[in-house]
Amino acid sequence: MKEHLYSTNIEWTGNKGSGTFDYRSYSRSHTIKVDGKVDILGSSDSSYRGEKSRHNPEDMLVASISSCHMLWYLHLCADSGVVVLKYEDNAEGKLQIDPSGGGSFTQVVLRPDVEISKDSSVQKAEDLHAKAHDLCFIANSCNFEIVIEPNTQKTI
Repeated sequence: MKEHLYSTNIEWTGNKGSGTFDYRSYSRSHTIKVDGKVDILGSSDSSYRGEKSRHNPEDMLVASISSCHMLWYLHLCADSGVVVLKYEDNAEGKLQIDPSGGGSFTQVVLRPDVEISKDSSVQKAEDLHAKAHDLCFIANSCNFEIVIEPNTQKTI
């Protein structure tokens, strides 16, 4: 069995001078680094004193599922003779907070809006979403429901 290793570096950049003296004394800002790639500016969700202009872990989880699904889907379409001309997904994730303040995702809904060539099969294009879901590394690592609601149209 093949194995791949992924390494990241997270650097907290939110020390305002007194560290984590109390809950309000520090910023949640951090930088996500991967060798040879553009840095990602991160924070917590704004509900938890984070900066709205930065990516939060919850956004990135939903984006990771959506991105992995899309990449597998495009690969399968290319192998199956379905010519995709446009792909956009407006994905949503539901996070349930429990009384202790912790929580977990309960569902992610992918809504791929796909435009295919006039010679491609809409049915085949839609069927490939299930196979993409089955092959997606990220989806296979999740313990919550992932729903796919595709909308496929042929180009005019």
